[in-house]
Amino acid sequence: MEFTKIHGLGNDYLYIEALEREVPEPGALAPGMCHRRFGVGADGIILVCPSAIADFRMRIFNADGSEAEMCGNGLRGFGKYVVERGLWKQERLSVETGAGVLAVQVLAEDGRVPRARINLGAPRLERADIPMEGPPGRVLDESLRVNGTTVRVTAVSLGNPHCVIFVDDVAAAPVERLGPEIERHPTFPRRTNVEFVQVLSRDAVRQRTWERGSGETWACGTGAAAVCVAGALTERTARAVRVHLVGGELEVEWAADGTVVQTGPTVEVFRGTWPA
Repeated sequence: MEFTKIHGLGNDYLYIEALEREVPEPGALAPGMCHRRFGVGADGIILVCPSAIADFRMRIFNADGSEAEMCGNGLRGFGKYVVERGLWKQERLSVETGAGVLAVQVLAEDGRVPRARINLGAPRLERADIPMEGPPGRVLDESLRVNGTTVRVTAVSLGNPHCVIFVDDVAAAPVERLGPEIERHPTFPRRTNVEFVQVLSRDAVRQRTWERGSGETWACGTGAAAVCVAGALTERTARAVRVHLVGGELEVEWAADGTVVQTGPTVEVFRGTWPA
């Protein structure tokens, strides 16, 4: 089975074409392929599938085999994959995801796609839409008790759940200790991604992410979008920010039309064959 490894700021995925044939049991396939000692090594696998309602369909399976609704870095890489493989000839395409149909604009140079811009749609802010247990309304700087520690959280969904925590020093944030505890906290019935964020200025933040099903990753596209929205909602930042992640930088804007737009790099690492 042929695959291509593509990363966005170090958030790496194995892309498998499934346009003419199905990939059997992708959830069972992902842990072995993604293992960084015994497999290829990746944060997840992404299937390039046909769609009845968009140009393509993207399915994402985390490194633990669980299926995710969406991934911003993965979506940019998806645009790169289909254009550079000759599966799509235009600058813009629509992609069906678990978070709905989303728009991708490839920023091509000499037939290659070093960068892409994606529209993640409007964020979902009501507690039930995250989803998160509790009374109706938005979750803004709300106290959450986690294993004897109290943190202040702001919850946002970009089709997948995010729990944003603002900290004074992100380098010292207890990502590995609190990340898995919050991911599986009973108040999040579908688990959650967790962002630890340090505000650098009105238009810049530094972020670390504990991704649901993958652990700490070098970048999280939907997480960066959630951080942009959370910063604006809590009046810590402007509606357009540069998000500095472990793997690099993303440009994110919560636009006037209510959608979140994100621009960033996408890089092919190599192509290979997995003995299915």
